[in-house]
Amino acid sequence: MKDAIAHLRRQDPVLCQIIDRVGDYRIQFRAPSFETLVRSIVFQQLSGRVANVIFDRLAAAAGGSITPAAILKLRPARMRKLGLSTQKTAYIRDLARHTRDGVVIFEELPALDDSTVIERLTTVKGIGVWTVHMFLIFALQRADVLPTGDLGIRNAIRKAYNLKELPTPAEMESMAGKWRPYCSVASWYLWRSLEGDANL
Repeated sequence: MKDAIAHLRRQDPVLCQIIDRVGDYRIQFRAPSFETLVRSIVFQQLSGRVANVIFDRLAAAAGGSITPAAILKLRPARMRKLGLSTQKTAYIRDLARHTRDGVVIFEELPALDDSTVIERLTTVKGIGVWTVHMFLIFALQRADVLPTGDLGIRNAIRKAYNLKELPTPAEMESMAGKWRPYCSVASWYLWRSLEGDANL
């Protein structure tokens, strides 16, 4: 990780300042599992606090372990009572069926390149590129993912680089040329730049 941070400091003075403010790189990884991807679906378009409550309720309803079989035993109406929207209930159940039927095999994902992981997982209803980008960064621990659809990253770039408007995906890709092959690390620092003391 020292190489990544040294590279980002050297290549981008703005990011260098963010790294100085934020401090050590402390990303928290999760297992590249069915449960982790379900968590990503739950967290879509919700605040972390609300999403955590709903996810904990779902885990309890599933018997403590979120597996395809446990999800499919729950009735959709019960899942909605836990706080999940009708859409997210359908998405999670679709993922459970894909996993049960061997269409998505989580054990295979670590050996696949990023584009193939995106291709495989976006066949599931409700799983878009943003969700897969989060899975690539926080579960598969890929170092060079740029989540161009993430509003937090776009806001952080606009603020840090004094842009008048949110950057487009093409503009983000252009800026990220100097961050590669460590876009995931740059993204983590950009997210953190919007929090607490680092936001001063």
